[in-house]
Order: sequence, then structure tokens, then C-alpha cells
Amino acid sequence: MAEASDGHETDEEHEPDYRFTLANERTFLAWLRTSLSLLAAGVAVVQLLPEFAVPGMRGVLGAFLVALAVVTAAGGVLRWRGVEFAIRRGRPLPRQRLPWVLAAGLVVLALFGLALVVLRGGA
Repeated sequence: MAEASDGHETDEEHEPDYRFTLANERTFLAWLRTSLSLLAAGVAVVQLLPEFAVPGMRGVLGAFLVALAVVTAAGGVLRWRGVEFAIRRGRPLPRQRLPWVLAAGLVVLALFGLALVVLRGGA
């Protein structure tokens, strides 16, 4: 909250330094680029990779990538909006959970890829 002249916080909005707003926008665009990359990877897995040894796994992997893309894009929008709200009111920035979600999803994908490499090497 912004501080009033008596030292108490208020809910009044103020125009922030434009650099903070632009930095928030650049971060938002980075989340969208990440989401777009995940979406492209999901489509590529389904359309371009040969079928895996386990039937249907290509579709599951592609769907997981697309779902991660949706979560990343939606989370980026929510993060942008929350930061913009906080900046304009002089409040602390909201905590971020999205990087943890994205990291966990990528760890799952990496373990899946490792399993594929091990299975293919043993075949």
C-alpha cells in the first residue's frame, strides 16, 4: 500500500516509474515465449516423432507439454496483473509459484526422456 502523509498505507494508485512497468511487461512476454515453446514442442512430439515403444505415450507426452504451455501462459498473465497491481499501489510483489510448477513439469519431462533413452538402449 502507498503511504499517506501521516505514515499509514492507502489503496490509492499512483503512476509508477515507467521502467518498472516495462520490466514487468518484458517478464510477461518471457512467460509467453516459454509457453509458445512448450506448445510447439507438444505439437512436434505428436506430429513429428515416431511412435514410442509404449502405444499412446507420444500423445500423453504431447498433451503434457501442451498442458504445461497453458499453465505457463495463464500463470504469466496472472503474475503480470498481480505485479502491476502491487507496483501501482506501492505494495510488496506477490510471491511466485509458477517457476516451481514449470520446473516440476520439466523435471517430469526430463525423467520421461531419461526413461526413453534407457529403454531404447536396453532394447
